Amino acid sequence: MTTQGLLHVRAEIARACKDAGRDPAGVILIAVSKTFPAEEIAPVIEAGQRVFGENRVQEAKGKWPALIEKYPGIELHLIGPLQSNKAKEAVALFDAIHSVDRASLCEALAKEIDKAARAPTLFVQINTGAEPQKAGVLPQDADVFIKTCVQTYGLTISGLMCIPPAEDAPGPHFALTAKIAARNGLKLLSMGMSADFADAIALGATHVRVGSAIFGSRPPLLT
Repeated sequence: MTTQGLLHVRAEIARACKDAGRDPAGVILIAVSKTFPAEEIAPVIEAGQRVFGENRVQEAKGKWPALIEKYPGIELHLIGPLQSNKAKEAVALFDAIHSVDRASLCEALAKEIDKAARAPTLFVQINTGAEPQKAGVLPQDADVFIKTCVQTYGLTISGLMCIPPAEDAPGPHFALTAKIAARNGLKLLSMGMSADFADAIALGATHVRVGSAIFGSRPPLLT
């Protein structure tokens, strides 16, 4: 798929923006390259894509430094859960972190951002479906948590991220996330994946995370 998939996704984003009366420039496509090797990512970069998403710090460390050196202007987003003990590596490598969701992580990020004098764009992850197996702050706790990030830890929170339950219609989850963001004055919304990014754009997404529609079927993750 790769370059053909990328062109198709870009066209679909443009169509969704037109339907929603939005400027396509206001929606950033994050090509989710997790589990794909560098040789499959390179053609997508060469086709003009510059924003990529990874789920795991260790995997990203193994393949992205060489790609970033070869291709200027790459923007790398961590979209998976982040362990507090990986905060130093995450701050050093990623331009955005979408999975801020607990006080211990806030503390670790604040420490590393201060030391590195490098501040990735931070999103708070909202667990809109209250799924016990999924990371994220519960919607009813979001306002207090966002305030704590800022006032207690001195972090700059720029937006929210959500992953709706697979069995639910995504629209209500996107709408809830957008509502929480609006009342907290947050401009960025990381919402929508391959199957539902058009719905997310209609409800205000500024970042959509698309993997399989660009890269094709995901290979098994090697551990």
